[in-house]
Amino acid sequence: MYDVNIPVLIVGAGPVGLSTALFSGRHGISTMLLEKRSATSTLPRAPGLQARTLELFRAAGIREEIRALEMGDSHPFFEGGIIQVDTFAEIDKAVVLESPSLDGPTVSPERVMGCGQDRYEKVLVDKAREFGSDIRFGTRLVEFTQDDEGVTAIAEELDTGKRFTIRAGYLVGGDGANSAVRQQLGVERTGRGTVFDALSIYFTAPELEVMLKDRPFILCYANVNGTLMGLSRLHGCNPFLAAPIYHPDKGEKPEDFTDERCVEIVRAASGRPEMDVEIVAKVPWQGAQLVAERFRTGRVFLAGDAAHLHPPAGGFGANTGIHDAHNLSWKLAAVIKGWAGDTLLDTYHDERHAVGSAMAEQAMVRNRIRHGYASDEDRATMVDDIIITLGYRYVSTAISSEKPGPVLTPHLELTGEPGTRAPHLWLERDGVALSTIDLFWDSYVLLTDPAGAAWAKAAENAAAALGVPLKAHVVGPDSELRTTDRDFHSVYGISPGGAVLVRPDAFVTWRSDGSAQDPDGVLGEVLARAAGLDPVAAKAAH
Repeated sequence: MYDVNIPVLIVGAGPVGLSTALFSGRHGISTMLLEKRSATSTLPRAPGLQARTLELFRAAGIREEIRALEMGDSHPFFEGGIIQVDTFAEIDKAVVLESPSLDGPTVSPERVMGCGQDRYEKVLVDKAREFGSDIRFGTRLVEFTQDDEGVTAIAEELDTGKRFTIRAGYLVGGDGANSAVRQQLGVERTGRGTVFDALSIYFTAPELEVMLKDRPFILCYANVNGTLMGLSRLHGCNPFLAAPIYHPDKGEKPEDFTDERCVEIVRAASGRPEMDVEIVAKVPWQGAQLVAERFRTGRVFLAGDAAHLHPPAGGFGANTGIHDAHNLSWKLAAVIKGWAGDTLLDTYHDERHAVGSAMAEQAMVRNRIRHGYASDEDRATMVDDIIITLGYRYVSTAISSEKPGPVLTPHLELTGEPGTRAPHLWLERDGVALSTIDLFWDSYVLLTDPAGAAWAKAAENAAAALGVPLKAHVVGPDSELRTTDRDFHSVYGISPGGAVLVRPDAFVTWRSDGSAQDPDGVLGEVLARAAGLDPVAAKAAH
């Protein structure tokens, strides 16, 4: 009846859609991905990969392939922060606008890195296909309908006009700001809308690299006729990327920016009117803040820019979208494999909508600061980048929260509290070093110490009763896992005999400071809730 039957259909082969296919495949779930473009991006967009994003690629088993794409050591560029000059020729007079914290040896086993999506998308395609994804470039989604059992879609090959039908269990729209999936769903967006219009100019200018004197920076802003123009080189310097603002309300439009005019803009920003500049590409875009009201509609989900759109200040866009993909992929895999309940999928909206909204607000604050019209109130609401990228908190029915808290806290608090990413701690197992982050991928994980043997046994019993994958690890001087840097109890906020339950995505879902009178009953109920199952059924099973 259908030309294709597949568990998950994905629309959009940018970083978000490709990551969804990659993560799903690593969980053993087959996907088909439709992309109307003929190939991956040819331009070095989204050039900053956060430490958390690298953790996800590490967990998916592709860390080495992604790290191999880095041109030298890009970390010093991130440490250089956001700077501003009158012209690039005056780099020695640069003023620092922002000095964000992005990683750290006690925060993550990974470090941020610079790499354009023109390079890392190719790796994601190859690995997603290796893990079983059917990726179709030059193919667009025509329409879809859904029912209680799945989604029926019609796709079209753009070069031949041939159409075919797809039956999928679920559909993921990772198809960008103008998402066709979101539009067909009729999901509204709220926010400030378009806040500026910009043109990305990709260019080569050998003299500019000399002029910058190896000064490291994430972005360098120059003043061109009263308008800030940002210059990025996290991906290298061939080509450079500059992004001048233009004003449609003044009659300006992208077509006005001829190659000749773009050359003059770059020269003006550089302070060298005779500098040799070659334009490689020009891409108009809008800085906007819009968040979809729903990230889940039945069996259809929105991720990345299709779900939350915000100005690029902070570099949160592609990274946040990849985090969406990871949150959704393991939950879809759990439900498809039958060990989690459908309500677990509701937590995708609950968790990621709150995070996406917070990211959008923080991007707006940075946008105001960089463009010179931030108020004192704006500056007071800004939190450090490391909190946005690694310190955000989830609140949902799958988290046994100890206390309600904001999505973003004023200070980084990775202390083992439920709803936060499990703290990174260096361990040793059989003489091999590993991070606690390396323990989390395809099952829930219970961490305890030798005094918590009852918790470890309860974990085994709960997993067997509920059919939920759960591994118990004992951390201690003479145990399976030994700490090699800091104290396990203090880092995870428990006392001897306590325990922590961590989800497959490395987020803490529950912890107990010490022992309990009925560890089987407690852990059975907690695990059921974490997997979207009925806690009453868990008690009955116990």
